[in-house]
Amino acid sequence: MRYTPDTMRHEAPHARRRVPALARLAGITAALAVLGGALAWPAEAQTRVKAAARPGAAPPWNKGMIPVNSESYYHAIECGKQGGDDPACVFWDTGLCKNDDFTLTFYSGYKQVAYEVWTAVRKKKPAPQPSYQAAQRTRITIGVTPAAGSKNALTDFVVKRGGKPVPPAVRTVSGGAGNFTFDYAAFAPTAAVTLDMVGTTRTVSCVISPEVLRQFR
Repeated sequence: MRYTPDTMRHEAPHARRRVPALARLAGITAALAVLGGALAWPAEAQTRVKAAARPGAAPPWNKGMIPVNSESYYHAIECGKQGGDDPACVFWDTGLCKNDDFTLTFYSGYKQVAYEVWTAVRKKKPAPQPSYQAAQRTRITIGVTPAAGSKNALTDFVVKRGGKPVPPAVRTVSGGAGNFTFDYAAFAPTAAVTLDMVGTTRTVSCVISPEVLRQFR
């Protein structure tokens, strides 16, 4: 069919009827798009922090958390002999990934030796020689508990190296807190490590640089 001015005049009334219908359709489509956006799941809330090593830890240590050997064993004994209320070499993990939601506590073979010696020295007893074999068998355990006043209950804890999760050997989550056990390779100071503390309201991610990892004990 060839369109002429006459045929265009003939078609015009039909075209006018189609225009409002198309406008209504466009309006409905736009409304559905807005509604769909409102119904979409919200992005997961996340807080990022950087780990900072506790200053003043003596004797100094720069090899990170490693399975107990003769060097780290006697180093841990010297650490524990310092006594005092809060030696930085024993409690090097205090405030490591400071945030308002969770508190982290690390336990290792080194800390096991240092803590046993420190406890005895505080009680004015001679420094013991803790079991070397028991310390060698001790792996890394991280305790995650709610910070004072926090209502963000823990649901999971993920350690990542190179962006890939490192599965824990043992995982326990209960009452908004948890304990997670790892092999020492998970915290080798050769690459940055990220700790994801997953809570009911948001996730707190803590990035630990190799420089800080080297000061772990």
